[in-house]
Amino acid sequence: MENYNPFDDQVSTLDENIDEQKIIPLGKFIFLCIISFGLYQIWWSYKAWKFFKQKEESDIIPAARGFFAVLFAGQLFDKILDFAREKGYPSDYSPFLLALGYFLAGLSGRFPAPYLFLSFFSFLFFIQPFNAFNYARQHSDDIRVSPEDSFSTSQIVLILLGILFWVITLLGLILPEPVS
Repeated sequence: MENYNPFDDQVSTLDENIDEQKIIPLGKFIFLCIISFGLYQIWWSYKAWKFFKQKEESDIIPAARGFFAVLFAGQLFDKILDFAREKGYPSDYSPFLLALGYFLAGLSGRFPAPYLFLSFFSFLFFIQPFNAFNYARQHSDDIRVSPEDSFSTSQIVLILLGILFWVITLLGLILPEPVS
């Protein structure tokens, strides 16, 4: 008689085309977005697009969609919401309004001070899709997920570079202008 292992059923239903999904807490996401001057949002968008490419076996280019995140945000937020609803996500949001807010926040970085500082809050428009995406992946039986509470090596490098850029930025704001 063979030994029955209930985890064998779970393993056999996993979609092998989809990489293991690392789930990070919201606070960590916000911290990484702020410390990186918003670059982490581009990385997160790339990872989300990569997930959908694998899940749907599509021919999209996740790196291009991540790099041009501001142009594809609405489509990504909509895909995430549809995926989350399939998994019973109880909340709702407007992908169009969030994408518009993200675009306008990014545009504010071209304005003079103090308005340019509004761009630092562009991560706010990612919070609802971030939560929905985490929910959907955690409630999918065919996806391997694991929590990532500590910082990875690449995240530590990003944090160190971010600290350096924040110091340079703050020094540039504090130090007096040189006299010519």
